[in-house]
Amino acid sequence: MSERNNANNSSGYKEESGSSNDGSRFEEGDSCGCGGGQGGHSHGSSCGCSSGDEGGQDGGGKNPFDEQTPIHGVKNIIAVASGKGGVGKSTFSVNLAVSLANQGKKVALLDADLYGPSVPTMMGINKRPDVAPNNKIIPIEKFGIKLMSLGFLIPEDAPAIWRGPVVMQVTTQFLRDVEWGEIDFLVVDLPPGTGDIQLTIVQTVPVNFAVVVSTPQDISLIDAKKALGMFDKVNVPVFGIVENMSYFICPHCNKRSDIFKHGGAKAAAEKLGVNFLGEIPIVEEICELSDKGEPIMTKDIHPEVKSVFNKIADSLILRAEQRAGV
Repeated sequence: MSERNNANNSSGYKEESGSSNDGSRFEEGDSCGCGGGQGGHSHGSSCGCSSGDEGGQDGGGKNPFDEQTPIHGVKNIIAVASGKGGVGKSTFSVNLAVSLANQGKKVALLDADLYGPSVPTMMGINKRPDVAPNNKIIPIEKFGIKLMSLGFLIPEDAPAIWRGPVVMQVTTQFLRDVEWGEIDFLVVDLPPGTGDIQLTIVQTVPVNFAVVVSTPQDISLIDAKKALGMFDKVNVPVFGIVENMSYFICPHCNKRSDIFKHGGAKAAAEKLGVNFLGEIPIVEEICELSDKGEPIMTKDIHPEVKSVFNKIADSLILRAEQRAGV
């Protein structure tokens, strides 16, 4: 039986009593996930809304975005988002991270989807990370990428039944209490939607790039636009939108089929004035290899898929160098 499945308590993590947020160890905690005021968050601040009287720029409270501080050693943070689930966002995040690492960059990947962590499966990892003497978690490394996921810490079939304050606390700990080291790009795989986790991240650290993943059909694009709107409201630069599952080429007859329509993400990008990053086709091996823990970008197959990821990685590297004045 794996180490993950031998965990004593699968429900949650909280700080050690009396420890600071910078030096806390992840401990198994309360099954209901009700964190009260843990981590300095109150129930009244869990929504993260900066438009009202409390916590807003115009009200008497403190602006939550004033507390953004960079992660020591991390040069660039890339947030990968989608308005809805099932669009291949995690698969995109994993392969983008591999593509950046293949180009000689120091890369880390944070699986911020606390309710449905998938990075352990997609990267083929089934163990718990070590803890350094300073009580920080040492990320697991594979394919040249430093990795952190709640899936490393709880059994894979255990639900995270948590309320907002605990979600915010654990998210902050993953940013602050992991020994990331010197990193050129930290790719953050966000959960679907526009909730507590997204708000906690953008309020805690400066996010340099946001990438939105969508599929071509209208229902996905509607939610992708919400994700774009969220980044606009919290002043996170949108790097662009990518159309996943864009088309399918039959391996037997080589005939192309636009199963989920085609071109919707490109049209939306043009309408909204954001970059269109490319089309990723439906390829059977992407799913098969992800289930085996072997991202397609680690294989020498499907050049049409690899070219999209490499092009996006090249553009991100160039933009990051321009931003740094290199």
